[in-house]
Formats: sequence, structure tokens, C-alpha cells
Amino acid sequence: MSHSRTELRAAHTAVIAASLCAALGLAALPAGGAPAAPAAADTVLRNGNIVTIDAHDSMAHAIAIRGGRIVYVGSDAGAKAYIGAASSVTDLHGRTVMPGLVDGHMHPLQGGTALLTCNLQDAPLTVSQFSDRVQACLDAGKDQEPAGWLHVTGWYRQLMRPAGAEVDAATLDALKTERPIVVDSADGLTVVTNHRGLALAAITDASPDVADGRIVRDAAGKPTGVLEGGARKSLMKILPAPSAADNRKAALAALDAMREQGITSFLDATASPESLAVFSAIYKEGGLTARGHFALPITQKDAADPKSEAEALEIARALYDAGTIGPAPSITVRNATIIMDGVLQAPAQTAALMAPFLVDKGKPGAPHWVAAATSGQVDFPADVLNPLLVALGQAGIEPHIQATGDRAVHQALDGLEVLRNAVPDRQLRLSIAHAELVDPADYGRFRKLDVTPVMALQWAKPGPASIDALRDYLGPERFARLEPEGSLHGARARIAYGSDWPVDVLDEWFAIQVAITRAGNPALGVRYAGRLNAQAVLPRASALRAVTMNAAYELHQDAETGSLEAGKLADLIVLDRNVLTVPAEQIGQTTVLMTMVGGRPVYRAKDF
Repeated sequence: MSHSRTELRAAHTAVIAASLCAALGLAALPAGGAPAAPAAADTVLRNGNIVTIDAHDSMAHAIAIRGGRIVYVGSDAGAKAYIGAASSVTDLHGRTVMPGLVDGHMHPLQGGTALLTCNLQDAPLTVSQFSDRVQACLDAGKDQEPAGWLHVTGWYRQLMRPAGAEVDAATLDALKTERPIVVDSADGLTVVTNHRGLALAAITDASPDVADGRIVRDAAGKPTGVLEGGARKSLMKILPAPSAADNRKAALAALDAMREQGITSFLDATASPESLAVFSAIYKEGGLTARGHFALPITQKDAADPKSEAEALEIARALYDAGTIGPAPSITVRNATIIMDGVLQAPAQTAALMAPFLVDKGKPGAPHWVAAATSGQVDFPADVLNPLLVALGQAGIEPHIQATGDRAVHQALDGLEVLRNAVPDRQLRLSIAHAELVDPADYGRFRKLDVTPVMALQWAKPGPASIDALRDYLGPERFARLEPEGSLHGARARIAYGSDWPVDVLDEWFAIQVAITRAGNPALGVRYAGRLNAQAVLPRASALRAVTMNAAYELHQDAETGSLEAGKLADLIVLDRNVLTVPAEQIGQTTVLMTMVGGRPVYRAKDF
């Protein structure tokens, strides 16, 4: 029996249509050609502003969800076909719906712990205010006297007032306590302890500095109590480890904070065994309310045997990775984090720069900035980094490199280029987090190598950490390209967002506001008014894409989330305002009214 080309073409079209309908959960076309009524949706949201973040930045008014997936995005009239007797229908009354936020670089267990402990909240403090806050925590924990450690978080060293004010062991020694104290700086790379803490950590006048850190000393060579970079490890390792119950409370607190912000997926950028264990347990109990991705950190010691390290990561992946992503949030383990350098801000200045930092050799009132003796250091030189990256790529593990200074970013890009050439057939998602200073010659390499810059957008503002602790130390040329989101966007890089919480307070909406204004908090005064520098702002649509679709791409999840399209998982949020149209300076005040993951509401505001 023969068939005409017309008949074959029609049959082929019918097969494609049936397959598409099946994929989206729709009814196939009946023999007569008219579409059958689609199966009723579980949930329909109508009469809203649906910001899809699809390839065309389309807008819609209604969305229908069945089995955890989106089956329809379009008009209110079209959504009526999906409403059945058992459908839950919500009239949004014009409210805005957009994809759930994807945070591409954070530290959730530490963030949750910070919410539950003595926390200075990144506040600008005088030395007296610092002491009062810490003393209040001591007074509230008198049952821990005299030997229990007090671990304080949320100290923003660069925000001490007046500019340049420092605290040290003597500051903590003056408090009314016998307890050892350690205070963590928000940069995650500096601590200060009292003299009892120094003694317990066996840090003395004779203690040598380490390759990746510094024991700050006074003019007589005595430790001041401030430990930077790797020098802090000798202290942190003697702190009592949180119990399993403590970690569980912290993880649950982190999930609470995330869903209130509208975060539906996250990357734990330095996942410890404890973090993996507790979030995995919560996942197995069905209590996970955001999709968790976990990047295992690689130390310099680990990198000495790249093949063995890759094998160890494969074992962790086999133990914890839940496999294919579905409606219920689960866990993936397919990333490894390599930390190339430290921080730009003075006085630590552990980031790796192409030219030295500057130092003031002038007199009071007459500064004279000249090249300093240091330009920082790269902790993973090319002969260590490159074979490590290749070994990871061959194992299908995606490198997530943390690089801050322009020299660290340049060497990271060099290594990722080696990886691309060595493992061309792997569809690896490569990323560099922070990238606060990038050589202009490297802007275009992000797109060329398909490397996602994962930027802490909230850092692109004037404030003590940028003006006081950076501007003069970098000089005009480098300060003009600080936080290069505008230049990277102009070079068509795929910019993603990572909050770095708890290095900063978790505030995704303020970060989006800063990305499109490069302005900070007016309450900080005229010294920090205006824009950070001449870098271009991100267009509003690009800023929203950074914290949705682009971060989903970074996490190899863009086929399932990051935009609101038929067939994708129903990860979405309802907002109290239209973030596409409100004045830019009001975006930071956005309130999330509902957070949905895989079609299931995991958070509702009281008034929604």
C-alpha cells in the first residue's frame, strides 16, 4: 500500500503534535482536528502580571499547574479551559508572578547558624557599640561561664566607625567575662579573639604566619588577636563543633529564611560534610523547601592528587545526589569549589591583583598613595589548578571557582580554557564567583569560554567597604572597573547572582535594586551617596534574569526552572509589586507573598 507525500507529512505532523501534547500533559487532537478539552489543572493563578523570563521576556496574565509542572501560561480566557471542579483557583488581583529566585552562591548552614547565634547583623558600629553588643550576648549566656566559647558572627570589619577603627584582643579582654571569644568578620576570612582564645589556640609571639594568611601583630611583634586568611584555622578548629541537633536547627532556619525571600533553588558553595548530611536528612524526610545544589570545596592539599580528589567527589555524588530533578525539591552534588584568593578590602588585602595595592606614604591631611609591597597571591597556581580542573571535567564534575582580584580571575579563566580544550565533549557548566575586579582584556573571555560570572550584585554600591576600604587602595583606574557587571554585560557574559550569605545579610531584592542603580543606602550619608563608579547598570530585565534563568543555567537546571513556560517545573513566587515598573529604588522593599516549589506552596505571607 502506497502513501502520498501529503499523507506522510500529515501523519508525521500528527505524531509530533501527540508527542508535544503528551510532554505537556495536554489532550491530543481528536480525529476531527479540533482540540479536546485539556485535563483540569491542580492550580490556576489568574488576573495577574506573569513575568515569564522566557527567551522573549513575554508577559501573561494566567498560569495553570498540574502534577507540579506548568501546563499553561497565557491569557485569563485561555486559562478557563484548565479549571475543573477540583482546581484551586486564585485571583491575583493584578499582583506579579515570576520564577522563583535561584541563588548561585551562598553558605546556607553557616547562614542558618548565624540567625540563631550572637549576630552583629553587619551593622556599622563604633568600638563602644561593638563591645556593648558582644557584652549583651555574654550577659544572656552567663550559664556558659567561665569556659564556654562565645562565637559571634556578623561583624563587618570594614564598617567599623569612624573609618579605620579596629577591635582587637584588648577590646574583648575588657568585657565582663572569663570566656574565650571569637568574632567572625563578614568577609569570612578574618576573626578577632581575646587573649584567652589566643592561648587556647597556642598562638604566641613565636607562631609563624602561614602561606595563605597572617597573624596580625603590633609594633612589638605580639599577636593583636586579629587573624586573617588561613591563620584563623588554628583557632576555628578548636571551637566546639555544633551538634547534629544544632545543625538541623540551623538548616531549617536557613530554609525558612530562603522561602520568605522567594528562593526556590540554591548552591551551597562550600558544602561541608555536616551541611550535606543535614540537608540530605531533611530531603529524605520530605522537609526540603528549596532545590539544594552542593559544591564540595577543594583545598590546596587535596589538589596535590587531582585524580584521587575527583574520585572522592564522585563517591560523594553517588552517596548524596538524588539524580533527575522532579517536582519535589531534592539534592544534587555535581560541583566543586576552588578558592583562588581572598578579599580586596583593607586591611586584609588577600585578593590577587595584577599590580600591587596602593599604600599611603603621606602625612595627615596630605596623602601620598604609592605601590605597596603586596599584590596578593593566587592559592592555586597554574601547575596545580590546570590538572585539577581537567580531572574534575573528565569526571563530569563542574568547577565553581571563587576568584576576586583581576589576577586570580585571569588565571581562573586560563585554567578553564585548558579544561574546555582538554574535555571538549563534556557539557560542563563553568562558573567564577565574585569577580570583583576583572582585567578589561578578560571581559569577553567569559562569553567565549561559556563561563558564568556569579556576582554578588549588592556589592556594586558605595559604602564603607568600597569607598573607605578600597577606593584609594586600588587607585582611580582600578576603582573605575570595580564590580564590573556593566562591562561583563556589555561583553554579553551570562551574569548570574550569588548572595554569598552570610557574608552579607540575605536580601535578594536589595541586591536586584543595587544591580540596576549601583546606589547604596541613603541613610549612610553624603559620603556614600550616588553611584559606585561609572560602570553601567544592569538593565532591569537582565538583573531579574541573573537571579532566575541565568543562575538556573549555572546550576544545570535551566531546562526545568528559571522561567515560567509550559512543561517546566512550577517554581514561582507572587510579589506585592510589579518589579518591572515600580521605581528602581523601591525594588528593595519588595515583599514575597507566596513561594511555590514544584507546584506546592512552601511559604505564604499572613495577608495573602
